[in-house]
Amino acid sequence: MEVKEKSIVCVLGANGAGKTTLLRTIARLLDDDQPRKGTIEFSGVRIERKTPQEIVRLGISLVPEGREIFPELTVSENLKLGAYLRHDRQGVREDWQKVIDHFPILGKRSEQRAETLSGGEQQMLAIGRSLMARPKLLLLDEPSLGLAPLLVEEIFRIIKDIHAEGRALLLVEQNAHMALDAAHYGYVIENGRIVLSGSSQDLAENEDVKEFYLGMKVKTSVKGYRRYKKKKKWR
Repeated sequence: MEVKEKSIVCVLGANGAGKTTLLRTIARLLDDDQPRKGTIEFSGVRIERKTPQEIVRLGISLVPEGREIFPELTVSENLKLGAYLRHDRQGVREDWQKVIDHFPILGKRSEQRAETLSGGEQQMLAIGRSLMARPKLLLLDEPSLGLAPLLVEEIFRIIKDIHAEGRALLLVEQNAHMALDAAHYGYVIENGRIVLSGSSQDLAENEDVKEFYLGMKVKTSVKGYRRYKKKKKWR
C-alpha cells in the first residue's frame, strides 16, 4: 500500500476487515509492542519500530475512531495538547488560527469543556487537535461515524480543504460514496488483505465495489472474498 505525497487515499472494507488496525499500526498504537512482520516506511525512513512520539515528530498524526478527545479539558486545552511536542511558538499560533479558520465553532467554544460539544463539534475538535501537530500525513479513522448527513458533508468539505494545504491523507471510511468522491486512489481490504486497488473512479465503477460498498447498505463481502480467492482476482 502506498500513499503518495499530497494525495488522498481511502481504504474501504467491511467491519473487522482490518482498517482501524492498519491506521493504529502506522501510528504505533497497537496493544502489542510492535508489528509481528512487515515494514512501514515514511519518506524513506523505516518507522514500524519507532515510538508514537517519534512517529508524530516525523509528521504523521492520527484522528482516531470515536474521536478520543479529552472530555474534561476545554476545547482550547485539547488543541494545545495536539502541539505538545512542538517548540515553535509562532508556528503553533499560526496553526491555531488555521484550525479556527477551518472550524470557527471551536473558537467560539474554546473555553467550554469538550464533553459539552455536539458529536460533530467533537469530530472537528479531534481533527483540529491532530492538525496542531502540523502533520505531513493525516490518518483519519471513520470521520463521519455517527454524524448526520449535513455534518458528514461539512467534514468532507474540510477534509478537501486540509488536502488543499498540501497534506497527504489516508482515510478509512465506511461511507464509500463520500470516500471515493474525496480520494484520488483507494484500496479494498478483506480480512487484513488487499483484494482490490485502483483510482477512485475505477473503484466507483467496479461491479464488486458497487455491489458490496455502494448499495443502500454496506454489506459484508465474504462472498466476494471467496470469489476472489477462487479466481485470484475480482472480476
